Amino acid sequence: MTPISRARSRSGSQEPRLDEPSGPHEHEHEPPEPPDGNDGGGGGSGEADAQPAPISLSNHAADNLAFIRDAMEQAGRFTFLPGYGGIAMGLSAIVATIVARFATATPAGWLTVWMGEAVIAAAIAAISTQYKARENGSSLLQGKGRRFMLGILPAIIAGATLTPVLWHGHLAHMLPGTWLLLYGVAVVSGGMHSVRAVPTMGLCFMGLGIASLFSPAAWRDIYLLAGFGGLHVVFGAFIARRHGG
Repeated sequence: MTPISRARSRSGSQEPRLDEPSGPHEHEHEPPEPPDGNDGGGGGSGEADAQPAPISLSNHAADNLAFIRDAMEQAGRFTFLPGYGGIAMGLSAIVATIVARFATATPAGWLTVWMGEAVIAAAIAAISTQYKARENGSSLLQGKGRRFMLGILPAIIAGATLTPVLWHGHLAHMLPGTWLLLYGVAVVSGGMHSVRAVPTMGLCFMGLGIASLFSPAAWRDIYLLAGFGGLHVVFGAFIARRHGG
């Protein structure tokens, strides 16, 4: 072979082939390497895309916790207060106000009427509440009912204790305000374990009681009528409509 033929043969063996990539674009069509050590097979990136984002998981968990919290709060509430029982208590208080105002001529007669009304109202409340609780498989002496009763009893006992003290201390004009205020405290305290309307009613009673303590004694029956009569009827009707019976 001549020197010219050898040169041509050598240069021909070094010419690039048209079907082979060369230069900086030789890896242009190669598949990308899988991240984080994956072998790139079996659609690993599709599985990663199918997984929910961490923020979605946290939102879902928060929603579940909120649902559980609401369910526990509802389970701990005493929702068996009877609306119609409250209306009956209000109507009996209206009758007591009329009798005490116009059918009694002495302070002792006035006190006797309201002591009788307290007994009647307590009986209505106990019987109607126990009846509604029993219909729902509960009781005033167990669980939620027991917590409700323990919430209202301290203020009721305080009112019953202060009544003879104020009466014999010639402070009978303070009795309506004291009754309304302490009854409101009892309802607010017990209402912490009940529906929202109950503590709201208690706050209204407290407001009337405070106003009565700073008002003329001649207005005492007006406050008693507005509180034990009006508030019981209004909130009793609301509870009966929104929470049944």
